[in-house]
Amino acid sequence: MTDTTYTVTGMTCSHCADAVTSEVSEVAGVSSVDVTVETGTVVVHGDNIDDQAVRAAIDEAGYEVA
Repeated sequence: MTDTTYTVTGMTCSHCADAVTSEVSEVAGVSSVDVTVETGTVVVHGDNIDDQAVRAAIDEAGYEVA
């Protein structure tokens, strides 16, 4: 399993974290997602994950990868 960390801007609350978690969890290969609003980090756990698909999912949730 691989862990990839993204820095995401614009998240301010638990709703933000829930939105990002929901969208990223739908990407193929993702087994879990850990979001820390305070630091703006999203750690994606899984195998053979398409980086562009994760970035698109974060964008779909309304946030931007820094």
